[in-house]
Amino acid sequence: MDNSLSSGVPKDESTPSAIVEAHGLGKRFGSRVAVADLDLDVPKGQCLGLLGPNGAGKTTTLRMIYGVTRPDAGSIRVFGIDVTRDARAVRRRLGVTLQDNVMIETLTPRENLRVFGRFHGLGAAALEARIDELLDFLELRSHADVLARRLSGGFQRRLAVAMSLINRPELLILDEPTTGLDPAVRHALWSRIRALGADGTTVLLTTHYMDEAERLCDRVVIMADGRAMCAGAPRELISATLKREAIELDCPENEVAAMLGAFSEGAKMLRAGNRLIVFADDAQPLLAHVRAHDAGERRPIVVRPANLEDVFLSITGTRLEEGA
Repeated sequence: MDNSLSSGVPKDESTPSAIVEAHGLGKRFGSRVAVADLDLDVPKGQCLGLLGPNGAGKTTTLRMIYGVTRPDAGSIRVFGIDVTRDARAVRRRLGVTLQDNVMIETLTPRENLRVFGRFHGLGAAALEARIDELLDFLELRSHADVLARRLSGGFQRRLAVAMSLINRPELLILDEPTTGLDPAVRHALWSRIRALGADGTTVLLTTHYMDEAERLCDRVVIMADGRAMCAGAPRELISATLKREAIELDCPENEVAAMLGAFSEGAKMLRAGNRLIVFADDAQPLLAHVRAHDAGERRPIVVRPANLEDVFLSITGTRLEEGA
């Protein structure tokens, strides 16, 4: 990939190995605890995902990192700088894509990028070259001169990401970057985010899409009620929390013992309404047992690898059942 899109930070610069360092971070809004005793370290060049249900504290955490919200407790340093003391110095070196697109709807993508680039103090020649790079990088050139208000949601989202990259940020913060986009646009943005990571840009994102987190993130932190419940590489969290494979089937609670038989002993299970998910290192013996028991009803059964969404649900949303 063209090095012009990387942050361009020299190897020997005094930037610390941990781009973001937060310790004991806390924030309240009145009586509501938004973030509580959060420790967070994001090494240089890593993509870290913050996952959690609505109200878990993800966006508040991001806002404290880029200096818009002041923490009530703890310390937070970005690029080795205390954000509460010099937020402006931090913001010069990062880019932010918010949940809602922020752009001037009566201007074109090219004009929006020009305005935003001037805000960052880019000279005319360098700015025009950067705009051309980003129009190609985000595949916006075909719509570069269309008013932003007339762009589809996907193209508006590409423009929002392009604007956050105008200053060649060392840290890119993405708050739910692909929510509401169709699968083709999501995959296009994923490829751009991976390319930035390959060039050494540090990325911090929130998402509700677990497949997005698995594809993009080196590490994830799963949050609930403002606290970090667990953290690690996606595949490591899956193997540490659950078994390798999952069997999904419709099974009321009063039928579990008969349906699973001896397999229910010590098994990890998730339930969402009538839907039961049972985890096993090898699903085939359990599958054969269930099919034999269910021969008359032929209820639909899905066998698949365990995934990050299973981990997420087991920690934040759905009861994780342990067999006796």
